[in-house]
Amino acid sequence: MNGTKAIAVFGAYGHTGRFVVAELLDRGFVPLLSGRDPEKLEALAASRPGLAVRPATVDDPASLDRALAGAAAVINCAGPFAVTAAPVVEAALRAGIPYVDVAAEIEANLDTFTHFADRARAAGTVVVPAMAFFGGLGDLLVTAAMGDWTAADEAHVAYGLSSWHPTAGTRTAGAVSGERREGRRVRYSQGRLEYHDDALPTLKWPFPEPLGAREVIGEFTMADVVTVPSHLAVPEVRTYMAVEAAGDLAAPDTPAPTAVDERGRSGQTFLVDVVVRSGDAERRAVARGQDIYAVTAPLAVEAVHRILTGRVRALGVASAGAVFDAPDFLGALSAHLAFELHR
Repeated sequence: MNGTKAIAVFGAYGHTGRFVVAELLDRGFVPLLSGRDPEKLEALAASRPGLAVRPATVDDPASLDRALAGAAAVINCAGPFAVTAAPVVEAALRAGIPYVDVAAEIEANLDTFTHFADRARAAGTVVVPAMAFFGGLGDLLVTAAMGDWTAADEAHVAYGLSSWHPTAGTRTAGAVSGERREGRRVRYSQGRLEYHDDALPTLKWPFPEPLGAREVIGEFTMADVVTVPSHLAVPEVRTYMAVEAAGDLAAPDTPAPTAVDERGRSGQTFLVDVVVRSGDAERRAVARGQDIYAVTAPLAVEAVHRILTGRVRALGVASAGAVFDAPDFLGALSAHLAFELHR
C-alpha cells in the first residue's frame, strides 16, 4: 500500500531515528536520511545500502528544502526540539508535506501549537508534535479512555517504567527545557500550565497486576500536559513516574540504553496506566511494552501512514488523539504494545 513513498527522517542517525528508519523500511517506505552530521549519515547509509543521504542544518533553510525534496512527509527525530522543530516545520510547509516529530519537550510542543496552528490549517496539511512515547501515547490512551465523554474532571497518566537509561538526546533536551523554565517545575491545573518551585510528592500508584502498587513521583510532568488539553476538556492533567525510573534519569552516571534483542531494543519494560474521572465515574486505559525509545518508532510511522492514506480527523497542528481514531490506532500497534480499555 505504501508503494515507494519516500519519508525524510531528520536526525536519522540518532537513537530514536535509527528505530524510525528501521520501522519505515519494514513498512515499505523509503527513508531519506537527513541530519546535521554528514559522517554519521554516511555511516548509517553504509548499514542500509541504497538509501539517500541528505545532510541539512536548521540554520540553512535551503539545505532543509533539499533534504525534503520529493518526500511525502517528514519525521523529525532530532532534538533539542526547541532548536529543530520550527525550522523543520517551516521546511515542511514550504514543501507542502505533513510533519511529525517525537518531541517530549513541553515548551517546544507548546511553541508548535502556538506558532503553526493557523498556517498549517490554511495550508491544508497536518503537523503532529509529540508523536512519541511521551505525549503521543498518553494522549491516545486518554482519548480512548474518554470514549463518548465530551469532558472529564481529571486525567491521570502513570508511567510504570522498570528503569530509564536516557539517551544523550534525552539529557540534552531536559537541560534545554530546564533552562527555559529557569529551573522551575511545571504542572497542568485548573486549565492552565503553572510553573512552581514546590517539591515533587511521592505516593503509591495502583498499577494493574503484575506490577501492582508502586511508589511514583507525582507531578513528574511530561508532554501529555500539552497534547491532552489541546483537544480535550480536562482541566486537571497529572502525570506520574515510577521512583526507580526517575532516579535513573536524575543520576548523571546512568548509562545509555543497550540492545538486548535483534531489534535493538533495551530490556526496559513499561506499563502506562491512564485513569480519567468525571464526577464519580472512572474509565481506564493501559498499555504495556518494551523500550520507550523503540516503541516511539511505530507510533510515528503509523501516524505518517494514516496521514498519507487520508485517515485523519483534523488538519493543522493536532495531537495524536485529535487527529486519529485512538482505539483503532492503538489496536494497530499490537505487534509493539498490548492495549487494554476499561470503561
